[in-house]
Amino acid sequence: MNIALLSHDRKKELMVQFCIAYSGILARHQICATATTGRVVGEATGLPITLYLSHEHGGSQQIGARIAYNEIDMVLFFTDPQSHNLDADLDYITRLCDQYNVPFATNVASAEMLIMGLARGDLDWRDAVKPGPTPFYA
Repeated sequence: MNIALLSHDRKKELMVQFCIAYSGILARHQICATATTGRVVGEATGLPITLYLSHEHGGSQQIGARIAYNEIDMVLFFTDPQSHNLDADLDYITRLCDQYNVPFATNVASAEMLIMGLARGDLDWRDAVKPGPTPFYA
């Protein structure tokens, strides 16, 4: 499964701690993240993480495009509800996940439920909704 990680600045340490706690499960999957989140998680866990641009430079849009192309199976976006500036990227990712039925967590409690479900195989249905390779017709 392909898992995307994003987090607001005040939640990056929580994302790191979460990924340390569940590194055994995460290691069996492909992980991508926006630049800063991915870098700190990768350094703390040793997990291989595909890095996209930082939030300020369009990383959320890059991940959003992968969601729209059905290339992301789960999104963990730890948000800061105390922020007075909940950005448009959160709304963008939320809408895409709803539109394409991608499991989405914005806090550690929901993320834990998704990760435990992933470990049990509860998200295997995602493999059935992924399109196969496009055949080449002459």
